[in-house]
Amino acid sequence: MAVLQVNVRPASNARPHNGAQRGGQAGDFQTQFRNRSAGSLLPQTPLNDNDPLYPEVTNESLSPMWQAVVWRLSPGAPIGRVLIAATERLRDAGSPTASLDAQVILAHALDVERSWLFAHYDHELTASEAERYTDLIARRAASEPVAYLVGHKEFYGLDLLVDRRVLIPRPETEMLVDAVLEWIDDYCTPDSHATPVLVADIGTGSGAIALAVAAETSSVQVYATDISADALEVARYNADRLDLGQRVTFYHGDMLTPLPEPVDILVANLPYVRQDEYQALDVDVHDYEPQMALESGPEGLDAIRRLLIQAPHNLRPSGLIVLEIGHNQGEAVAALATESLPQAQWVSVEQDYSGHDRVVRILIP
Repeated sequence: MAVLQVNVRPASNARPHNGAQRGGQAGDFQTQFRNRSAGSLLPQTPLNDNDPLYPEVTNESLSPMWQAVVWRLSPGAPIGRVLIAATERLRDAGSPTASLDAQVILAHALDVERSWLFAHYDHELTASEAERYTDLIARRAASEPVAYLVGHKEFYGLDLLVDRRVLIPRPETEMLVDAVLEWIDDYCTPDSHATPVLVADIGTGSGAIALAVAAETSSVQVYATDISADALEVARYNADRLDLGQRVTFYHGDMLTPLPEPVDILVANLPYVRQDEYQALDVDVHDYEPQMALESGPEGLDAIRRLLIQAPHNLRPSGLIVLEIGHNQGEAVAALATESLPQAQWVSVEQDYSGHDRVVRILIP
């Protein structure tokens, strides 16, 4: 049973003049592609220019007459061999996590747990399953993030819906949740603080931070704001799915403006990418994730600066600000906090597990 069907199609601006010329070109390339990509997994059958067109990959090293490579899975291919072929396809496309990507996407396509795949290597894909997986692998090969392909992402133990309306939650952002929960445990006790503790997540996106805080402690009420109505739709959906809608209230508006009252803790993963850095981001970020959630002016500090200016009017006494920052922005954000908030009791910069600047905490007396 063939795993792959590989077709070579002529470039749109160059058609072969006769069958002999076409056959020679195709035969040469089929040998090259078989050796490069999937070894004996590729079919040994002649190429058929009448096959249905599937997602294409271009190899610039080929003759201009034969550049389009059509990659698709064959119905009836077993899972074990399908994963090998898909991993090779993604590795050739430059994915640094090709094997994991292939597994996660196939589990999604089959609507099973990833662990199920390893116990069913002999399970054969139906025609519709093969077609769906082919399409998803082609999209991943074009750098579309896996989280958008499967429609969800885990964050702080929560399964969150994500799509192109929101930024994909990153593991390092969990440090903000840790900082908020630590502060609540250490300083926001019933004897020293009003209950519930009021937390505001500014620029909530998918709702990741707000929902994680609400899920981890019953002593808080969380407000979540975002200027994007589309993002808030995703966040509200996640709150309903996780049965946290009564603990988190969402507000549409810019920065702190929509908050109904001062809060005890302001937490935010705001845009912090410099304009010149934005153009150099990886394709899976630059071409797919929302620019407004990433880029923030010439220094990457525009959004953070605006929050710090608004913060004093939106914090209760002994209020805390927790910010995620870029990997080399610690000194700049600390200086900006000192300038914008001269009344701050202290400003601290913390590194992530890779030793990069990641979190700034600011205490306002």
